[in-house]
Amino acid sequence: MLGLNYKLEELEKNGKNILTGIIGAGQMGKGMISQMTLMKGMTPAVVVDINIENAKKAFLHAGIDESNIKYAKTAAEADAFIKEGKSVIGDHSDVATKSEVIQVVIDATGVTEVGAKIALDTILGKKHIVMLNAEADVVIGPILKKFADAAGVIYTGAAGDEPGAVKELYDFAVASGFEVRVIGKGKNNVLDFDCNPDTVLEEATRRGVSPHMLASFKEGTKTMVEMACMSNATGYICDVRGGHGISGEVKDLPQLLSLKEENGVLNQYGVVDFVNGIAPGVFVIVTSKLPEVRAEMEYVSMGKGPNYILYRPYHLCSLETPLSAAKAVLDHQATIAPMGGLVSEVITVAKKDLKAGDHLDGIGGYTVYGTIERYEIAKQMNALPVGLVNKDTILKQDVKKGDLITYDMVQLREDSFILQMRRLQDKLFA
Repeated sequence: MLGLNYKLEELEKNGKNILTGIIGAGQMGKGMISQMTLMKGMTPAVVVDINIENAKKAFLHAGIDESNIKYAKTAAEADAFIKEGKSVIGDHSDVATKSEVIQVVIDATGVTEVGAKIALDTILGKKHIVMLNAEADVVIGPILKKFADAAGVIYTGAAGDEPGAVKELYDFAVASGFEVRVIGKGKNNVLDFDCNPDTVLEEATRRGVSPHMLASFKEGTKTMVEMACMSNATGYICDVRGGHGISGEVKDLPQLLSLKEENGVLNQYGVVDFVNGIAPGVFVIVTSKLPEVRAEMEYVSMGKGPNYILYRPYHLCSLETPLSAAKAVLDHQATIAPMGGLVSEVITVAKKDLKAGDHLDGIGGYTVYGTIERYEIAKQMNALPVGLVNKDTILKQDVKKGDLITYDMVQLREDSFILQMRRLQDKLFA
C-alpha cells in the first residue's frame, strides 16, 4: 500500500473521490463504511443490504445525517442521488453493480451464492470487485479473475483479511530477494470440530457476532478457507490435509516450521499452515543462501537462522478493506487474487453421523465443516467443496462423523449460480 495515502490526498485535493458500493451491512460492512468516511479521496456512495435498516444504520453510525440518506430501488435512481451528493441505500445488489457512477464494489456478504452473483454482475458492469468473501473466492475465484481480466477490471481479495495481510508480507519478502519457505496465520482458539451455532450461542451473543460465523472460526473452516486463499494466490500447498496447526510462540516458529530432518514438523517447504497461539497475526518464514544476508539478519535481531520469521501482529479486518478498493481503482492492482486455477480446495467433512435424506447446511452450521487439501488430490477423490454446500444440499447415503463427503454422495440444487460457475471453471481449468 506504499504511497496510497498521497494518491488519495491528491484525488481529494482535486475534488474527486472514488465512489464505492458496499453490499452487506453486517458487522464487517458497518465498520468498513465508518472507516471509509474518514479516508481522503473515498466515498461509500451506496450501501446495500437485504435488511434496509442495516444499510441505513451503517450510514447513521458513520455520522451521516438522516436527511442525506436516500433509498433507491434502481441503479438509475441511485446514480441520480449520488450526483446530488446523497448517501444511497438499497436492498438489491443491482443498485450497486449496475450503477453507471460506482467505480468499485465490495462484497461483504460472506454468502457464497450471493457473492458469486455480485462478483459476476460487477465485472460485467465494468467495475472493480473487492471480495470480502473468501468463502466464495476459494470456490470460483479463478474463473472470476479470468472474467475480470477479460473485462479490463480488477478482481481482488480484501486487505485486512488474513490472506490479504499475509500476501503483503509475502510480496515484500519476495521483492526483497528472500526465499519464502512458509506462509501462514495464527488461530486464537483450539479446533472444535463438534461446535455449532447452539454451542457457541452464549459467547456469540455476548460478543455481538453471528453464531454461525463464530462456529466457523472455532470449527476451523474459516481458517481453512483463509489458508486456501493464500495457497491459490502463491502456489504454496498444505503440507498435510488440514495443516499441522502446531502451537508455539513467534520466536519458536522458524525452528518448528522447518523440515523434519531439521527437527521441525514439515515434509517440505513451499507450504501454508496455521499456528495456535499467535493470533491475530500473520507470518512468512524466509531464508537466504548468502552469508552476508544471514549475518545482517542476525545483527538486526532476527535470529541465527537459517530460517527467520517476518510477523505482522495484527490485521484490521474490514477497516483495511477500502485500501484494496483504492488500489484497484488507482493502481489497477489486486491485493490478492488466484494466480491461475485452484491450488488448494476446502473440502467437506461430516460434523456428525448423518443419514440419507438429511439436508446439509454449510459453513458454521450443524452438519459439516471444511478442511484444506491440495486441489489435485481433492479432484481425484471427487471431494465436494464446502462452499457449494447449502440447506438445499441433500445426502444420498449415510455418512459417519469425520467422513469426507464427495459429489456423488449428495444431490445439489441444479439452479445454484455458484454451482454453475464452478462447473464452468472446472472445464476451463481442466
